[in-house]
Amino acid sequence: MRITRRQAVTLMGGTAAAAATGLATPAIASTPLVVGALRFTSHAGTFAAYERGYFDAAGLNVDLRFFDAAQPMAVAIASGDVDYAVTAMTGGLISLASRGAVRVIGGALQEEPGVTGQKFLVSDAAYQDGVTTPAALDGRRFAISQAGSSFHYMGAKMAAEEGISLSYTPLQSVGNIISSLRSGQVDGWAIVPHIALALSGSGAVHLIGDVSDYIPNYQVTTVFTSADNATNQRQMTEDFLAAYSRGAEDFNAAMVDSTLGEDGRDEMVRLIHNFVYTDRDYDKAAPSIINGAMRLTPGAALNTASLQDQLDWFKAEDLVDQDIAFDTVVDTSYVATV
Repeated sequence: MRITRRQAVTLMGGTAAAAATGLATPAIASTPLVVGALRFTSHAGTFAAYERGYFDAAGLNVDLRFFDAAQPMAVAIASGDVDYAVTAMTGGLISLASRGAVRVIGGALQEEPGVTGQKFLVSDAAYQDGVTTPAALDGRRFAISQAGSSFHYMGAKMAAEEGISLSYTPLQSVGNIISSLRSGQVDGWAIVPHIALALSGSGAVHLIGDVSDYIPNYQVTTVFTSADNATNQRQMTEDFLAAYSRGAEDFNAAMVDSTLGEDGRDEMVRLIHNFVYTDRDYDKAAPSIINGAMRLTPGAALNTASLQDQLDWFKAEDLVDQDIAFDTVVDTSYVATV
């Protein structure tokens, strides 16, 4: 019988588990938490912390709740249905922050030179019609989940630099976008590499460019929580960030820096496969997981310049209140800033 590290740490008990994982003994044992996630490789910091017992060792009894898009997670944080989550900065998240409901407290996925990043994709119909570069998407239908999503931001930044216009098509969820792109109902999209590279291998979708060419050092996703947790539950929030960061460290070592060898990489891929591409056999899922690994920000550090640029874009597009301040959205007291 295979026992996951998470199960083993739980069986070991709080103090011994904390020693085994290198985390401090938590002040409060077994605090129940709900953590939001998408079934993306980019959420592997959460998955590793969960499976390897880092949350348990920090005294956090975590239940994972999965979503199909970023903005519903922000609503769930604001309502108290979810305690912590990792997602992109969106118009919905910023608007909730302006009402005193949520705060960004850390960084997660990031674009980094030399590491495979997010890609621009087009449907086969568009590709055969000559759309072989992002600039050729002028006037085309570009898929987004909702207005003010990270997909919207990526498309708009590219369009502004290329001097083109896009027709944004909101489709609510990643699954809907993939179906629409495959069938040619939309022409273009931008997405993380584990999805982009897998889709491009099908022949129905083609890679045409890198997001990092238009948004270098992009802080793609952030760790966030309720304003109440950020303000009044500091120890719990620090414990969560420490455990999450340990999971992200494991992921980077195994998948990005390749310091753990093939065995360490394969162990991490199998861990991720418990949550990502679960409808595929491991042998079919593994290449997409491996090829799509992007760095998770060490120590959950925040790229404040990137986040400020995103906030400025949301304001310029009139998607959020013009007078919302950066520190209303982002609490920089928990992690380092870069």
